[in-house]
Amino acid sequence: MITVENLHKHFGGFHAVDGASLTIEKGSITGLIGPNGAGKTTLFNVVAGVLQPTSGRVTMEGEDITGLPPHELFHKGLLRTFQIAHEFASMSCRENLMMVPPGQAGESLWDTWFGRKRIAEEERALRAKADEVLEFLTIEHLADHKAGQVSGGQKKLLELGRTMMVDARIVFLDEVGAGVNRTLLNTIGDAIIRLNKERGYTFVVIEHDMDFIERLCDPVICMAEGKVLAEGSLGEIKANEHVIEAYLGTGLKNKDKVEA
Repeated sequence: MITVENLHKHFGGFHAVDGASLTIEKGSITGLIGPNGAGKTTLFNVVAGVLQPTSGRVTMEGEDITGLPPHELFHKGLLRTFQIAHEFASMSCRENLMMVPPGQAGESLWDTWFGRKRIAEEERALRAKADEVLEFLTIEHLADHKAGQVSGGQKKLLELGRTMMVDARIVFLDEVGAGVNRTLLNTIGDAIIRLNKERGYTFVVIEHDMDFIERLCDPVICMAEGKVLAEGSLGEIKANEHVIEAYLGTGLKNKDKVEA
């Protein structure tokens, strides 16, 4: 699905991503781990078009997408979420979902004058789809709540719901568990697994919680100092001497407690 070849991203003299190469297989849930400062989020930002690469190449199913802006990647089915949720706080959870699909009739001045029937029919369909998504994510009771007033974990579910409004093909999840309680994290994990198995979504997940990674992800890719250090199952990653050495710098003394 995604191939990253010799990718570099420099900020002045700092090489945040330093020659990283990796492949994301279609239909997989791939975990991306590594010590703080390893370059994981920067890699996400470059692949998702938030940042321009210094050099290197990114392809999606053979098509060169290097440096394409996020809105163009959105139309190709590549989406990402952020560690801090980006909701429209004053809008309801349902409205946050309804506004996602592009090219809506209500965006056209002509249709607001002469196509009101079309707009009304489209909004009914979007409302029904949004309610279906909210039910899928088990947060249908929040449909009319303002998105800015729900919990952090519920906002993460809402971000996942946005990807469902446009039937995304590959979703990059950046620390989906950050600040989320265990119960909601399990709910998020259930939703990711269902989307993967039932709807064919491909996921790439940056996460600190190794229990979450172990439950969802195979393979797991470990980065350190802007490079890909190792790839394999989580068990293989934990046993890799290079990975252990990279994590020891964070003060960890037990390879079974390796965390991103």
